[in-house]
Amino acid sequence: MRPETQSIGECSSSTSLSSHQDVDDDCMIAVALSEEYAKLDGAHTPRINLYIPNQSDASLEYHRLLQRLSVYGLHEVKVSGDGNCQFRALSDQLYRSPEYHKHVRKDVVKQLKDHRSLYEGYVPMKYSRYYKKMAKSGEWGDHVTLQAAADKFAAKICLLTSFRDTCFIEIVPLSQTPKRELWLSFWSEVHYNSLYEIQGLVYAEIHFLVLRVARRSSSTKTKKKTLVVLGKWIVVSIDSILDI
Repeated sequence: MRPETQSIGECSSSTSLSSHQDVDDDCMIAVALSEEYAKLDGAHTPRINLYIPNQSDASLEYHRLLQRLSVYGLHEVKVSGDGNCQFRALSDQLYRSPEYHKHVRKDVVKQLKDHRSLYEGYVPMKYSRYYKKMAKSGEWGDHVTLQAAADKFAAKICLLTSFRDTCFIEIVPLSQTPKRELWLSFWSEVHYNSLYEIQGLVYAEIHFLVLRVARRSSSTKTKKKTLVVLGKWIVVSIDSILDI
């Protein structure tokens, strides 16, 4: 799903002429921004991390990313910035929880090891040193690991960036048709988060809550009671959303 094919906010009619004009202006601005960002899509070239921005540049890029999120109706599910953020964000997209990042990293590193010929040309160091380093928890993922993830999980990875000259990067499997889409944000070369359409976010949050209850409750009886309460809260929450 490409963002430029999404509806960028439907204009509602208004009894006030000035209000109607404001809505029209907002829609025109959103469409113009969408068309402008579409021109900034970039092809993906796998590469390792080379550049860390200074604080001023990072702040500027964060505001740029926020603007793009707003235009496309996307919301970030923020993950911990502990060096595992790329794998946490991928885990959230794959399993609706960032907690499986170790498994995702293990799968990606295995892909790198088993298919050396696909990725070695993009790594400017001894290849075995690279994938052994990447196997360590806290080691930052890069664009090579993103390509390996796309190949391993048969996924098109859609990367919304904060880069000035590149809005979107699509990473597709090298030798197979993608079976799913994974959406990530990429801020200033230093951090990844998981992305959802705002309309679908509540369902992702609910799924995550249910998983946490199932994993952390000590007894079956406690699990059942907690899930009943959670279920009632979910119904009320969805009803209130649908009434908006």
